[in-house]
Amino acid sequence: MDINEAKIRVEQLSKELEYHNNLYYNQDEPEISDFEYDQMLRELENLEEKFPSLKRADSPTNRVGGSAGAKFSPVVHAVPMESLHDSFSDDELRDFDRRVRETAPDAKYVVEPKFDGLSVSCEYSNGVFVRGSTRGDGVTGEDVTENLMTIKSLPKRIPNAPEYLEVRGEVYMSFKSFENLVKRQEENEEKPAKNPRNAAAGSLRQKNAGITAERDLDIFVFNIQQARGVTLTSHVQSLDYLSELGFPTSFYKVCSTIDEVIGEIGRIGDNRGEYDYAIDGAVVKVDDFSQRELLGSTAKYPKWAEAYKYPPEEKTTRLLEVEINVGRTGVLTPVGVFEPVLLAGTTVSRATLHNKDFIEEKGICVGDTVLIRKAGEIIPEVLSVSEHAKNAVPFEFPSVCPSCGSPVSKEDGEAAVRCTNTDCPAQLMRHLIHFVSRDAMDIDGLGPAVLEQLVAQGLVKSPADLYRLTAGDVSSLERKAEKSANNLIAAVEKSKANELYRLIFALGIRNIGLKAAKLICENFVTIDDIMAARAEDFERIEGFGRIMAQSLENYFSLESTAELISQLKAVGLEMKPSEQRKKGGVFEGMTFVLTGTLPTMKRSEASRLIEQNGGKTSSSVSKKTTYVLAGEDAGSKLTKAQSLGIKIISEQELLDMLR
Repeated sequence: MDINEAKIRVEQLSKELEYHNNLYYNQDEPEISDFEYDQMLRELENLEEKFPSLKRADSPTNRVGGSAGAKFSPVVHAVPMESLHDSFSDDELRDFDRRVRETAPDAKYVVEPKFDGLSVSCEYSNGVFVRGSTRGDGVTGEDVTENLMTIKSLPKRIPNAPEYLEVRGEVYMSFKSFENLVKRQEENEEKPAKNPRNAAAGSLRQKNAGITAERDLDIFVFNIQQARGVTLTSHVQSLDYLSELGFPTSFYKVCSTIDEVIGEIGRIGDNRGEYDYAIDGAVVKVDDFSQRELLGSTAKYPKWAEAYKYPPEEKTTRLLEVEINVGRTGVLTPVGVFEPVLLAGTTVSRATLHNKDFIEEKGICVGDTVLIRKAGEIIPEVLSVSEHAKNAVPFEFPSVCPSCGSPVSKEDGEAAVRCTNTDCPAQLMRHLIHFVSRDAMDIDGLGPAVLEQLVAQGLVKSPADLYRLTAGDVSSLERKAEKSANNLIAAVEKSKANELYRLIFALGIRNIGLKAAKLICENFVTIDDIMAARAEDFERIEGFGRIMAQSLENYFSLESTAELISQLKAVGLEMKPSEQRKKGGVFEGMTFVLTGTLPTMKRSEASRLIEQNGGKTSSSVSKKTTYVLAGEDAGSKLTKAQSLGIKIISEQELLDMLR
């Protein structure tokens, strides 16, 4: 390759890497695997080394890929959060060792797992957690203090702490939490998260910390960025110190030779299937801090550390059959059933085939040998057909619903094929599960197992039938004693008094989530108002587009919807209007953030009072915040308000303003 060809390739690689950097770090929506990205980056590094004149100052090889997003306040890192150089072979690890020993001949290494999550900084002042931020581009990150506060394993106060401490950690989502999240997303026919890393990153960067709290994130702390009031001389000493302070740390091993390092990396890789969290490699660090000082850093990487990346494991297996599942809104989802194969530590025998278009694009036939891997080490996915079966015939997507036999349809511009029968039994079961869920009608005790029995015995054929159940009906079910039957009926009765927005969400209208349901009920007082509205009426709601508005009109124009609402009224649902924000009240146009414990009111009571008088409440402090209402033990929100110069008021001042 001459310099002209290299120049074209460098420009091409740089553009592609910038594009994928943005998707991975800023959008949490990568299109390619880490391995594919790493190979592109390595190719660019090699070209820049061979043709130094082609290396730009803003090359992707010089920078961490992320940036500070606009929706969070920027945080400048006093100690840069550097990235690590990657190795993909034993030979490259030995090259790293040779470079280290030229400066530090007696260096010892610490080998740790490399977590696949989102890197963060956590700062403590006199033992109190005061600020947390993402890595961003390594120099400037995003303030995500409130979201980090929701992570139970991260200490909020540490005993016997130094005057100041900044630690670095990796926020992650366990496989169990990830599977639960994907299950909920699939039940609601939302786009499921691709892997635990994306799910963790997306959850931590939510504007609403309440959503972050629901995602059950965790963290490993693996480094001290800076400290005042304590002196540490080695990495092992710092890891042990972090553990003593109560930080969640992972396992490590001290190695004297590169052969020991390679052996430990192999051991970690072999045991990947035993961990409840994703790791994509191992990290090798020089232990002694004075030796690290001598080794220094490049513009992007420390010279005293190296990351070893495990290649994605891919295997072939035979597709035995394709099952079709019917979702809550009638979507037919194909699932491949394979000959079992061991992949990334677990046995895989099933994987989604996504939709009709995916099967046709891949040319998938039953009996084919297919190449599969685990996306993000957790979700099995089909990559391609390796070999067609003899006399293979492409899989033909059904023209009728496998559950009820009704015709199916596919709308223009959509990949989804749907059952046209709203009374389809498969849809009913998933609809009921959604209807009774916590954010919907919140009927405690009505889990999938109980609902399956009720449907199987013909006791429930629509959500309205839930309100016709008696304790005798429930106690006749398997493993349902009289007391638990009475408790369940009481929970059903209690749900009749729910606010209207819960019912709107519970109805499972396409494209309408919980937030949208609340907005609808802020703009329409009764269910009759909503049913009488047309698409153009819904489009006037702030944040609503044509698709959401049309979904609402389509749903409420159905005879079956009118019949269901009529039945729900007949069985006693109150459908209480949401509390309306008073227009023109004393707090009109003002936004309040509440923090700490108030003297006489609960924060929920204060929020209600503010909203009843025209104001808005928010969970996060920003430049748009008008007042911060602070009580005792106010935390990071108070600190942030002070830094932004936002007026802080007490409960008494709030009441005085009302008077």
